Amino acid sequence: MAQVAIIGGGLMGAGIAQVFAVAGHSVSVFEPVEPARRLVRQRIADSLHAMGCDSQPAASIQLPADIASTVADAAYITEAAPEKLELKREIFAQLVTHAPRSAILASNSSVIPISHIAAGLATAARMVGTHWWNPAPLIPLVEVIQGSHTSDATIATTMELLRQIGKRPAHVKKDIAGFVANRLQHAMWREAIAMVADGVCDAATLDECVKSSFGVRLAVLGPLENADLVGLDLTLDIHRTLIPELDNHTGPHEFLAAQVAAGRLGFKSGEGFRRWTAEEMQALRSRLTQHLVALQAKRV
Repeated sequence: MAQVAIIGGGLMGAGIAQVFAVAGHSVSVFEPVEPARRLVRQRIADSLHAMGCDSQPAASIQLPADIASTVADAAYITEAAPEKLELKREIFAQLVTHAPRSAILASNSSVIPISHIAAGLATAARMVGTHWWNPAPLIPLVEVIQGSHTSDATIATTMELLRQIGKRPAHVKKDIAGFVANRLQHAMWREAIAMVADGVCDAATLDECVKSSFGVRLAVLGPLENADLVGLDLTLDIHRTLIPELDNHTGPHEFLAAQVAAGRLGFKSGEGFRRWTAEEMQALRSRLTQHLVALQAKRV
């Protein structure tokens, strides 16, 4: 089993650590904020408990107090730091100094191209984007993004390691912002926000329309499979009418910006597109976990 190091012990870092630890790897996590560091093992134990699993792997996680000792013997290292380019570049500059020369250096960025993070670093050939999805222990996909200098060997090794721990790695061959799945997701979000802003429907109705229609079949029928299923001639006819009508904002919608400016941040503040009580938030989180656990059980 490989020695795995994770930089960042927040929601995503702890989730990634959990997956590797459950698979039997030796895992070290560096979390620079001391109060957050103390919570890493408990966060993982709570997650395992919610999934109905033994929480013992949480106790095996090592929590060094600095990056150098965290990565000293690691064969595979991934950062799970906040989505800030300069912060990620600072982290990778430290990894160049402290990590073994043979270690693969991965970034869990959600949207930032790995080539931007790796620019100017001598380690670019063994730097790779690996976009995990939240919650990391329950979503199968990990996008594996090949930067302009990422070697084929780095891609092959990373994808095999991810397969071994039960993930479904997808090789993204062109290093574009948002990769594949997030570009698709946020294209839908852009249209969703625009429709609510324009008064087409309210947020609850929009979400119900998605969950009770194409959302039901997405797990077994991807968008291009669906296009082939109904026929590309029909798809073309639909697009001739619909595409010109879709939202074409080239930046964030002003309605979204206004929500944030007013302090309506979603679960963080108790109100976003909808108002949420503490009980409603917990109920939604529980439904999501139960749904994903049930799907995972079917896949095993």
